[in-house]
Amino acid sequence: MTNSPFPGTLVTSGAGRDALVEAVALLPALPPADPTDRYAVRHVTALWLAADKSEHTRRAYYADLAAWLSWCDRTGLDPLRARRADVDAWKATLTVTGRDGRPRPAAPATVARTLAGVSSWYRYLQSNDVTDTNPIGAVTRPKRPKASPLPALDEASTAALLDHAEARARRNGTEASWRDAALVALLFYTGLRVSGVTGALVSDLDVDSGHTILRYTGKGGQRDVVPLVAPALRPLGEYLAVRAARAGVEPARLSGPLLATAPHPHDPARPGGKPLRQRDVWETLRRLARQAGLPAAGSISPHTARRTAGTVLLAHDVPVQKVQDLLGHADIRTTRDRYDAHRHKLDSSPAHTLAQILAARRRG
Repeated sequence: MTNSPFPGTLVTSGAGRDALVEAVALLPALPPADPTDRYAVRHVTALWLAADKSEHTRRAYYADLAAWLSWCDRTGLDPLRARRADVDAWKATLTVTGRDGRPRPAAPATVARTLAGVSSWYRYLQSNDVTDTNPIGAVTRPKRPKASPLPALDEASTAALLDHAEARARRNGTEASWRDAALVALLFYTGLRVSGVTGALVSDLDVDSGHTILRYTGKGGQRDVVPLVAPALRPLGEYLAVRAARAGVEPARLSGPLLATAPHPHDPARPGGKPLRQRDVWETLRRLARQAGLPAAGSISPHTARRTAGTVLLAHDVPVQKVQDLLGHADIRTTRDRYDAHRHKLDSSPAHTLAQILAARRRG
């Protein structure tokens, strides 16, 4: 797949709007921008990217569209005149780059997500009378497997990871160690998407009806709240206290990202204070998982925590509607089919009940 040609952040406020317009100007195969036409395709494309999308979704959609338009440009195709056959031809060429640096065919889930992103663009153009058709609409999309390729941690492994992160912070006593412990606790005790954690500010902490809560931005830019339970508040409170002491202020007067980079101990040019990136979260989780001796350390990701939270709750008979609400799934089938882990389906299978019933009747 073609990488996004725009290296910066696609944001939608202030100078960020100009950066977004500049990013759209880099997309190939579209007619030049026409400043006199408010419904010119590039202008409408910029509005599509800006409308009701999180930063993560915006970047993903931009990359998907760039891949499609680059193929159109290479093959001499006007994307506004494309047909289903063109999309089928492009779909067969989609690749991803493996860890060895070599391209390989994209996984079905990647193909389905890419088609969904480009289809969203066409639908937006249609709704603004920029084009009459959506060539993606009739294309067969790969079905995603119900079981996740990245399974949840079991309860013992989850507890071991949480214990290790907090014990490590108590031994080290450093700002970075307490931040890492707070990060792990927030992810596993709330089930938040990683963007909800990395995008949170200290000012998003609040109290409501006697509960400490975290206000966060969910999928689609929707604001929501989640209660912070004691095991998550404990390392978070320690982290904020250490960070405030370094800054010479009371914890209540802290500002900026809720979880921030720590100052480099030997490099004054790296004073810290920046929000964690998703890559930082990924690397921290894998490092701590390896230190804790988890067998799944090599495959753990930020989404592992979210999947673990949903799976553990469903395994303990928490109603699926409540789990859906916690995880912010628009469709309950996502919660039921993709978070009810394979092992839980095996443990709770009625085959066990059948065996017990028949065992009472058998001679041996």
